[in-house]
Amino acid sequence: MAAPKRVFYCNECGAQFSQWMGHCAACQSWNSLIEAPATKKSATPGSKLGYSGANTPQPIGIIEDSQALRISTGIHELDRVLGEGLVKGSVILIGGDPGIGKSTLLLQTLANLSHQVKTLYVTGEESLQQVSMRAQRTYLLERINAANLQLLAETCIENILEILQQQKPEVVVIDSIQTMHTNLLQSAPGGVAQVRESAAQLVRFAKQSGTAVFLVGHLTKEGNLAGPRVLEHMVDTVLYFEGDYTRFRVIRAFKNRFGAVNEIGVFAMTEKGLKEVANPSAIFLTRHGQPTPGSAVLVTREGTRPFLVEIQALVDESHSNNPRRLTLGLDQNRLAMLLAVLHRHAGIVTFNYDVYVNVVGGVRINDTGADLTTLFAIVSSLRNRVVPAQWVVFGE
Repeated sequence: MAAPKRVFYCNECGAQFSQWMGHCAACQSWNSLIEAPATKKSATPGSKLGYSGANTPQPIGIIEDSQALRISTGIHELDRVLGEGLVKGSVILIGGDPGIGKSTLLLQTLANLSHQVKTLYVTGEESLQQVSMRAQRTYLLERINAANLQLLAETCIENILEILQQQKPEVVVIDSIQTMHTNLLQSAPGGVAQVRESAAQLVRFAKQSGTAVFLVGHLTKEGNLAGPRVLEHMVDTVLYFEGDYTRFRVIRAFKNRFGAVNEIGVFAMTEKGLKEVANPSAIFLTRHGQPTPGSAVLVTREGTRPFLVEIQALVDESHSNNPRRLTLGLDQNRLAMLLAVLHRHAGIVTFNYDVYVNVVGGVRINDTGADLTTLFAIVSSLRNRVVPAQWVVFGE
């Protein structure tokens, strides 16, 4: 019996090659080619399931406006990140660290949607009993319309698509895309080819049927979504869960075809699941009982919403040859640049001090307007002088 033919896929763009090369000829990335079995010869995917690729052109004037087809998830913070609701036929990829609350949030979303539309939760990592126990633990069972929320434990894409054709749900959750596999490929689930082909079939189904699909994605140790980079290009919306050692969670839109990018939603993890935080400024400010050096307040804008954030700094004499520069919630390389600006233009020397900077609440700030706030907090800690509580500082 002849050995199966092997091909090479680019982990960044998904391009296919017959032999290994040091760099991808399509996207020019280095060391990104991964070996995988070649695709089996078979009929057109989905032809047996009733949705073939035969389409006809239509005049743009008669196509229904998708703005009228939005569905509210019942969670205002999630609706804000999605662009004021869930668009029919959209595919949303949501990633985050293990245990941060992705599955909990999506189960809460389906619990709310079950009173409006038919929904389906497909799990490839847990048993049906485990999902049911989570719903019971977070007090969701009493809020669910059981007739419109069904659970399915399955990892084969062909079987899932066949059930979707039979049940015709309007919202589907796939938890997670890395556990899914297609019979068109011989490689193991989680591989580049399997993730790409499984996602492609789900995207094709969503667009042709009008079903909204949530895909749960795992993160690598570098903080990127596992699988081929082309996965983020295939979907309509990419959401990331953020949160460091606190009970607060921030969900941020990095890509959104139906709304603003960098929009954030803020949640608090409680015994009843994720709870919305309507006023994020309340958790991003510590509100000290008395004025404290090393603290300054920034007003920033994420997406369409402005809010206040407190930046804290601690400057202390260093006892090593290499003083530490550590940031939580800010770019560490930018801190080094700001300290150089402080020395060059203000004559304030910090080369013999350890400098620690923290953003309260665990949120990550990408706004360059935080530069001046960071410098105010650093100088406040270094000189032991308090920034007035009524001041709001911002500037690049």
